[in-house]
Amino acid sequence: MQTEKKRIMSGMRPTGKLHIGHYMGVLTNWIKFQDGYKCYFAVADWHALTTKYDRTEDLRQNITDLVIDWIASGIDPEKSVIYVQSLIPETAELHLLLSMITPQNWVERDPTLKDMIKALRGNKEEETEDTSAIVSYGLMGYPVLQTADILQFNASLVPVGKDQLAHLEISRDIARRFNHIYKTDFFIEPQPKLTEIPMLKGIDGQKMGKSFDNDIKISDSEEDTAKKIMRAITDRSRIKRTDPGHPDLCEVVCPYYEIFADEQTVKKQRYECENAIRGCADCKRELADIINDRFRNVRQKRKELEADPDYFHEVIKTGSEQARKSVCDTLRYVKNIMQMY
Repeated sequence: MQTEKKRIMSGMRPTGKLHIGHYMGVLTNWIKFQDGYKCYFAVADWHALTTKYDRTEDLRQNITDLVIDWIASGIDPEKSVIYVQSLIPETAELHLLLSMITPQNWVERDPTLKDMIKALRGNKEEETEDTSAIVSYGLMGYPVLQTADILQFNASLVPVGKDQLAHLEISRDIARRFNHIYKTDFFIEPQPKLTEIPMLKGIDGQKMGKSFDNDIKISDSEEDTAKKIMRAITDRSRIKRTDPGHPDLCEVVCPYYEIFADEQTVKKQRYECENAIRGCADCKRELADIINDRFRNVRQKRKELEADPDYFHEVIKTGSEQARKSVCDTLRYVKNIMQMY
């Protein structure tokens, strides 16, 4: 008898086209999981509303762009379930039921919520306004909705980086509390699936993000990629072309080599930099070629998907129907356990 694969659940908020940091840090891991696990990948549009409820004019296009980026990068709809969160209304009902058993102070101290509130304040350390004025009822429930996303599939594993371990803890706590209250073992306590996420900085040396105008998008043209790489920060202590470089002090370009280039290319780049055989501009031009080579097939696939909207809409429809069936089964069990009418 064949053993059912363990389930993995993860998702992204649709906020625009993905950049190469998303690709290296998240998508490459998702692609690896597809063969060994039953994967559910959510387009988390409800989560997007928690902080951008007043900026929905691009939401539908962002959902489309996100799914196209996923499939072009290697997320296979034949292997994984790709679905849109808001097409599963039962998720909201499970969220409501779980919220009834979740203590308020659990939510208030959740790192996910704290991070989002900090982002709403503009990442300022000091509070400049009353928290209650910027935190909506929906945002306050973000950790419980996130828990419903996971528990609705009884997913045993959730991909996270080491810095995100605390974010999963409330989901484990809620699952444990439900089982304790109703004297059941129905919900699996989701465990972290640790991923080695390379820290890919933006071209300015800061955190990569669309809002910072420092990202390289998966969908960028080769010309745009090359232009952005030529703006990337290198070794600030190297003033002239003839000065020896310091690869370990190079903020962006050398770390990109470590991630995208093969070992032989990295060794050659470091040697020629340290001995002033090549300048920073030379490194950037070669790096642009390496990155463009890496994403050429992905970008071609993306263009094909953009030209065939019926296909990715069918992927969303089919995946959402499949996900909904599984969630309905979970909700039926939960309501029975809670002895709802």
